[in-house]
This record gives sequence, structure tokens and C-alpha cells, in this order.
Amino acid sequence: MSSIPGDLKYTKSHEWVRRGADGTLTMGITDHAQELMGEIVMVELPPQGGDLRAGDSTGVLEAVKTAEDFFAPVDGKVAEANAALESDPGLVNRDCYGDGWLIRIRPADASQFDALLTPAQYGEIAGE
Repeated sequence: MSSIPGDLKYTKSHEWVRRGADGTLTMGITDHAQELMGEIVMVELPPQGGDLRAGDSTGVLEAVKTAEDFFAPVDGKVAEANAALESDPGLVNRDCYGDGWLIRIRPADASQFDALLTPAQYGEIAGE
């Protein structure tokens, strides 16, 4: 059974999102997603300052036997990409809700965060 923290929001495409005190949003992939992918060996992140549109492909996670896009949960700009993943992409597997975060977003419309899935709604999609 995968972990689904109760203090986060989620997307149907298995990304989690946390709102920070400064209004930025931190996102990553869920425990369920990283378990399905297996050992992640490379992460391709968007450039800082890049524009994001909700639902668009934002980057790529490459595992030993597969590669998967991850998707922007809201409209906005990339405030920061997790540079630690360049040298240690396995952080996504070891700590997907902590040090394995992917990007921080400066949202264009903060209300889009509220429309994301609750933990219970995501649990139904993930089959948990």
C-alpha cells in the first residue's frame, strides 16, 4: 500500500502538490507513481522561469524500463527546479514527498490549487 499524506493535494496523473507559506507550490510524483515506475535513473526538469500551463507535460522521469512525463498541476512559472536530482535521481524513489520533490511553482491563479484532488479522491484513483 502506497503512502498518501493527508496534507497535500493531488492530480489524476499522480503528482502531489504542497502550498508553502510564501504562496509557491512544491510538486513531485506520488509514492504510488514511483512504485509503478521502479528505479528512477534520470530526471529532466524544466528551466527556472519557464511558463507552465495546467495539464501540460513539464518534464520527464526515466526509470530502468520506462520513461514517463510529469504534468503541471496549475498555471504559473517555475520558481525552482530540484537541482539535487541531477546527481541523485533516486531521491524520487527514496523520499518522493521530501527531498525527491521536482519543482516549485509560482502559481498564476492560486485558486487552481484548491481545485486539485483531496487525499481521499486521489486514493480512489490510485486504488488505495
